[in-house]
Amino acid sequence: MAAPLRPFRLRRPGSAQKFGAAAGSLRGLLRKGCRLLQLPLAGSRLCLYEDGTELSEAFFRTLPPQTELVLLRPGESWPGCCGDLERFLAALCCRTDAVLEAARRLLEDERAPRRQRLLADLIHNLSGDGAAERRDEDGKWFEGLESRFKNKSSYMRYSCESRIRSYMKEVSNFISNVHPTARDAYKRILDLMSDKLKSVKYNGSYFDRTEEEAAMRLCTKEGWFSCQGPFDRDDCPCKHSINPYTNRESRILFSTWNLDHIIEKKRSVVPELAEAVKTRDGREVNWEYFYQLLFTMHNLKLVHIACHKKTNHNLSCDKTKIYRKRKQTREIA
Repeated sequence: MAAPLRPFRLRRPGSAQKFGAAAGSLRGLLRKGCRLLQLPLAGSRLCLYEDGTELSEAFFRTLPPQTELVLLRPGESWPGCCGDLERFLAALCCRTDAVLEAARRLLEDERAPRRQRLLADLIHNLSGDGAAERRDEDGKWFEGLESRFKNKSSYMRYSCESRIRSYMKEVSNFISNVHPTARDAYKRILDLMSDKLKSVKYNGSYFDRTEEEAAMRLCTKEGWFSCQGPFDRDDCPCKHSINPYTNRESRILFSTWNLDHIIEKKRSVVPELAEAVKTRDGREVNWEYFYQLLFTMHNLKLVHIACHKKTNHNLSCDKTKIYRKRKQTREIA
């Protein structure tokens, strides 16, 4: 008794066009596929689109209806859908406009929520003019910003400076918690830190893609930022990345990313600084060590909001660096 017909979807390697064919056996489906796609029957094979597994008659009988298959002519191979993905990524680099237009057309007719989201995210990431820098080149990017910002890098520097200034304000406001006998010394350290920050323009270069020295910025020359992962990891498990220079939406979304203190500012660094000033007993507080912990990438990580852990980090300052080492003097006989 002949096996009942089951429908399948056939395509050629590298082609997005699919053809429907129904058959009860592998040989029957192969014959119909070769006729549809005008290929020679001798030497042709069928394999799974997903992973490239070549079909046998026994394996064919286990496949569910509407399985997507690739029809190969003699000498051809198919690595699986990852091959399509590689070609797609290559097209992104050299044919961005064409990919963007194709994604928009697909989104118009797409009804599946998950596919809609994937297409919308792709369009969002490809849209905009990341190479543009001035307001007159990409006016939409500057919508909602003060007119004093004439280029993207100046706003991004300001954004980073604002974060660092807010950290300095927190350190300054903590003076009310410092022991009265130590407040003058604490104030002197605040002045030293403030002068240092002013001299480096509040480390605004961290967000500035035009900064010539790569070590002074967190982004690539194109403006891409990568999440550095939670405080207790050396990388981001989700590989989060963003380019706030491309469009207004990405700029706004980037504002939710955090510059996270590995050794926590409120729980550890600032209280430790206040305690060091109080108990210095003639020793000189190593204010530059605390400056590094509070305001530099020695103790800051740029993290996506999902990677920002607000739990106690349980990390403390290095006790050997809190005070400056006294210079040893030799007695002259």
